[in-house]
Amino acid sequence: MTRIERIQKRLPDLYIDAFLVTNQENLFYLTGFPLIEGDGALLITTKAAILITDDRYAEALREFDNREVIGMITRDYYGTVNEIMQKSGLTVLGFESSISYGLFDQLDELMVADIVPFTNLVENYRAEKESLEVETLRHAASLHDQGFEYVLGMVKPGMSELEVANHLDFWMKEHGASEASFPTIVASGANAAKPHATASKKLIEKGDVVTLDYGYFVDGYTADMTRTFAVGEPDFEFKTVYKLVNQARQAVIEKAQAGMHGDQLDYAGRHLIEEAGYGDEFQHGMGHGIGLTVHELPASYGPATKQVVLQHNQVITVEPGIYLPGLFGVRIEDDLLITHGGCEVLTKASTDLITV
Repeated sequence: MTRIERIQKRLPDLYIDAFLVTNQENLFYLTGFPLIEGDGALLITTKAAILITDDRYAEALREFDNREVIGMITRDYYGTVNEIMQKSGLTVLGFESSISYGLFDQLDELMVADIVPFTNLVENYRAEKESLEVETLRHAASLHDQGFEYVLGMVKPGMSELEVANHLDFWMKEHGASEASFPTIVASGANAAKPHATASKKLIEKGDVVTLDYGYFVDGYTADMTRTFAVGEPDFEFKTVYKLVNQARQAVIEKAQAGMHGDQLDYAGRHLIEEAGYGDEFQHGMGHGIGLTVHELPASYGPATKQVVLQHNQVITVEPGIYLPGLFGVRIEDDLLITHGGCEVLTKASTDLITV
């Protein structure tokens, strides 16, 4: 059964006659066509899948090899959706609840059919990866491993955080990545105590701790990896905190498997940090799903995510961290393929404490 057929099969059970897809990643997931969000929509009925866009995509549609999808060129995307619904006698249209208020207002004005919002209808399918998606994510993770080795061989005192980020960006793209899935974090010294610091003009100094957090798309899918290393010999407290964060990461990996609840998996690592007295210095969730975007379902898992249940072939991150303001921070992040028998760690770069 194709991805579109899955949606078509569900329409009667959802009490809708058609479903409208506008999210860029969902459009690509269902059709394989790279339509930029805002440049059209996919209308799925029980009998057809119609990709509605304008003449800027006419040539690409002619070259698009997908017999399951009908292309339609128009400048009036949603007026055309309304017309198709009326001509086909369809009276209830489902849509993604993530659309903007402006688009909702437009649909509300135009549609003769009743419109009904749905949350994560396509995203729930995206969360469980197919075999080709898993292989693509393995490849992406491998490139991130190599990127880390490149940084270790290149970074030195006197370079700015931004300079390191730019060198990594060039290297990743030269070796097969298309673009970053989020702004690369290179945080040195006290900046590493900020979980979402951005690469700045700060110069990396001897004795600094450096946190490197990056994600790049490879063939449409992104990995997400963090490593923390020292430039020059680190002090005892850093070594102690690093060891603790690494133990928490490993504890989560050992527990991760299909059927595990998010709060249970989080606890496997978090309680080690709390028992060591650093609970207040770990201020974020333990991880999140990745795939066509850097945050997919499960969007996050942490102490309050009992409702999250890991599924076979989901790919998630594990990223415990401890952040000591004014001093340093440590975060170590891996990507995990969840299975019924445990998990496979996709990112294989060393998590041993490295000094350059």
